[in-house]
Order: sequence, then C-alpha cells, then structure tokens
Amino acid sequence: MNYGTLTDAETIQKTVNALAKRGIKAFAVNSGAEALEKIKSLIPKNASVMNGSSRTLEEIGFIDYLKSGDHGWKNLHAEILAEKDLAKQTELRKQAVLSDYYLGSVHAVAQTGQFVIVSNSGSQLPHIVFTSPNLLFVVGAQKLVPDLDAALSRVREYVLPLEDKRIKDIGMGGSAISKLLIFEREPDFMGRQVQIIFVNEKLGF
Repeated sequence: MNYGTLTDAETIQKTVNALAKRGIKAFAVNSGAEALEKIKSLIPKNASVMNGSSRTLEEIGFIDYLKSGDHGWKNLHAEILAEKDLAKQTELRKQAVLSDYYLGSVHAVAQTGQFVIVSNSGSQLPHIVFTSPNLLFVVGAQKLVPDLDAALSRVREYVLPLEDKRIKDIGMGGSAISKLLIFEREPDFMGRQVQIIFVNEKLGF
C-alpha cells in the first residue's frame, strides 16, 4: 500500500460519516490555508490553547499564526517556553493539560472511523484521551486507510521510519513508538467536542 497517496473525495466523505457515528465531527477542506481559517473560526477569543509538536500544524501556518499573538487566545505553549525556571516550567506543563483547546494531528485514520496516534514521550496523550474539552486535529488526506489494521501498519511501516530519520537528521538519537493510542469513539457523556479537519493536501507524515 502506498501510504503517501492522497485519497479521493468519496473516501473522505465515507470516513467523515463513519467518524460521526463515533461521536467525532469532521470537515473536508481543499487546502492548508482553508484549514487555518477553519481553526480561526472554531476557537473563540480568550480560550486557552495548547498544541502538540506537529509538522502538519507548521505546514498550514498555524504555528506562525499562534506565535504572532494576533488571535486573542491564551497561548499556553508560549507561556511554558517563556518560563526559564525549570520547576515552574514543569508546573506550567502540568497545568496546560487543562487547556480549553488542544490542537495536533494524527498518524492514520481508518475509513471505519478509528484513528491512531503514536508518541515517544506521551506528553500529548492526556489532552487527547481526557483533559482537554475541545480537540482539533488537522489531517492530510494521504493519512486515510481502509481499516484499523492498515492504520496500524501505516504507523509502523511508514510513519516511524520517516520520523526516526527526521530526528536523527537533527542530531538526536532517533524515535520509537513508546505509546500507541487507538481512538475508537468519543462518548456523549464526556461532554467533549472532537473535530477533525481533513485537508486535500499531503501534510506531515
């Protein structure tokens, strides 16, 4: 399977419908620029925002926009980086898991409605599984696969080698799948909102 090929509009819509049955709202847009505008429309002013490390968010211009301060949001990531006292910075990181909004991407989405996220440190997982009431994921259309088995294969056979190379290229030791999250559904009783923006562009790994 070619894990880097963009899927078609019919498959995206099939996946959007499958996600809806699992309590996850999804949209489809044509470009990264449209995805950024959609994010701007979804997050209200004064909301606290935290984001994970994401090539996708970088590529659509979200990270630069967040750094600009032109949005009226509370940028928790910037507050953490600005704190030079390590003990205080650690405390801010703990508090950031309670952000109003958490933004990131995912590594594979099955047409059956599940999606998969892998991590080495696991730092983003508390937001995703429980603490942040609003999740926004931006996903390139090349990440859609037929089923959960294919999603797991995409992660191991395609995403990990690329991420491992990227980490080594910047002089670090490499990457690994230390934690693997299969997101099956978002129960209504949680009262959270999970949204995915599919972009008809190849974004991230």
